[in-house]
Amino acid sequence: MTVIRKALAEDLPAMVDIYNQSVRQSAATFDLTPVTIEQRKSWFESHDQSQLFPLLVAERNGEVAGYASLSSYRDKEAYIRTVELSVYVDEAHQGYRIGKSLMEAILAQAKELNHHVVISGITKGNDKSIKMHEQFGFTFCGEFKEVGWKFDQWQDVLFYQLIL
Repeated sequence: MTVIRKALAEDLPAMVDIYNQSVRQSAATFDLTPVTIEQRKSWFESHDQSQLFPLLVAERNGEVAGYASLSSYRDKEAYIRTVELSVYVDEAHQGYRIGKSLMEAILAQAKELNHHVVISGITKGNDKSIKMHEQFGFTFCGEFKEVGWKFDQWQDVLFYQLIL
């Protein structure tokens, strides 16, 4: 059984482990070096203290199986109702609809918080993420070519948005 809930401080080690899977194995993040719990504390606290930028975890069989966050898209005041979405799922828990459950819950929170636009940057080739975003009504709105260098090749980033 999967439970979606607000992230707690004690979830941070598991969230760091999940994130670092992507750092090491995928181009979903452009971090090249695994992060530490200490490095991620300020990120966690910025979500924990903000009413506008929620951070949720999916718990499956008592383990943190994934997480989703809404973050500030840009620091300029006019962007206050535009947020950037991130979803990460532990490789051991993929195939159980965790990503979709997290997406559904975080988008519901985005609506409750009166956000207007949700943006996702998806590395080209991440077809599962693209398909999931499209299933939730996101539309393709642009491509930045060769903006990241990871795994000895240039990576393109596709931008998708959902107007709530």
